[in-house]
Amino acid sequence: MKNFYLLLLVAVFSSFTENKPLGPIQEPPFKEEVYAIKNVNIITMARDHEIIENATIVIKGTKILTINQPIPNNAIVIDAKGKWLIPGLIDMHVHNLADGPYVSYPTRGPAIHFDTQNFMSLYVANGVTTVFELSARAEHIGQRNEIIRGDVIGPRIALASLIDGDNANMTAKTPSDGRQTVRLAKGEGYEFIKVYSQLDKETYKAIIDEAQRQQIKVVGHIPNAFKGTTEEAFVPHFGLVAHAEEFSNQTDTYTDQEAERFAKMSKANGTWLIPNLSNLVYIAKQARSLDSVRNLESFKYVHPLMQSKWITANQYNKGSNPKRISYFDTLVDFHTKIVRAFKKEGVPMLAGTDAGTSGIVWGFSLHSELKLLTDAGLTNKEALASATRLGAEWLQIDDKVGTIEIGKLADMVLLDANPLNDIDNTRKISGVFVNGKWLDKNTIDEMLSEIEKWNKIHQENYNWKELLSNLKNR
Repeated sequence: MKNFYLLLLVAVFSSFTENKPLGPIQEPPFKEEVYAIKNVNIITMARDHEIIENATIVIKGTKILTINQPIPNNAIVIDAKGKWLIPGLIDMHVHNLADGPYVSYPTRGPAIHFDTQNFMSLYVANGVTTVFELSARAEHIGQRNEIIRGDVIGPRIALASLIDGDNANMTAKTPSDGRQTVRLAKGEGYEFIKVYSQLDKETYKAIIDEAQRQQIKVVGHIPNAFKGTTEEAFVPHFGLVAHAEEFSNQTDTYTDQEAERFAKMSKANGTWLIPNLSNLVYIAKQARSLDSVRNLESFKYVHPLMQSKWITANQYNKGSNPKRISYFDTLVDFHTKIVRAFKKEGVPMLAGTDAGTSGIVWGFSLHSELKLLTDAGLTNKEALASATRLGAEWLQIDDKVGTIEIGKLADMVLLDANPLNDIDNTRKISGVFVNGKWLDKNTIDEMLSEIEKWNKIHQENYNWKELLSNLKNR
């Protein structure tokens, strides 16, 4: 038997070294397209060289080949006179739709399947070329593999495994459990750990300590157990807070002084922040009226099952009253204070939206978040950095994406106007390069049109309450 495996290994190795096909089905060699964008203004987002005016940039395959060098004869030329090129955008807090839930009996499989391309098109149509999935499961690994194989055009996906004290795929109730879940998550291929709200203090600390041992970065919530002693949660290697809301959950005093206290706490520990202003802003809107969801321009692109859920089972609107709305408004105001305090203290902040939460539409929501960040006090440049270079730095992929530089991967967005003058100009997309693949405005419009058409045709086939009832009866 050992000889058989040895022979098989030799045969496989030989097929590669001799450049022979391994099996009867062999894809033709990938042809590396060469593109040249000329007359474009490049906002590189690099720390030392920010803007290159009236430039020429050449993309070969998946990488940026040259800047301001001669255009190769075989290049597909894009004339971008008067346009602006920025790095692909990064949403640092998303929850992606994936097949599930699982029901009934072995081999039954998921109750609902989603078209990966339809879903990922929402990101690329908005220039979002990297996302951070903060509740990752096996299906998300599968989605990422579809994109890597080239079966689907979509963003790069970083994966964080969520660990909580209850009702999670990864549950830990003791420090020993916590350490084991970290090791399991790493073994299963997750790249980050997300700590969550119901963890007890010692289990939370054990998870973070084990993550440091395993060289896995940690993002997440501040567990409820730390309320009143928030500073205890800021242990070494707790690298990123997932919401400004985590701080408002830790206090009953929503003052500038309290925001400053949290900022100093984070600064001292080297902990970054995803303000995620969209979260409470959209929750407050839904508490007032579901029209805030129905009237979203992007609602027509949301999968029909989620359309049904956001309208018929909206937890923020159900039982809403003036007191509750006032409370949400207080939190919205406090989160603005947090952004200002963190900026003053020099704590890095990253753009993230909680996309997938009702009313927060994947891809589209990042542009809204950038606007909220500037309204809260960030400059346009700082907001853009939070969605490009800084996100790449925290994910430790800044040698590949996050800025426009020679040798980096070709994730870029071509805009009709300068976002440094008006952050809303990030919405004025003329085209997107995603991993070197060029999607012009017409292509993007066609992609979105097809999604809208599919949603309309299948609208009657998806009912959230009916789905839940069917699941219970299986």
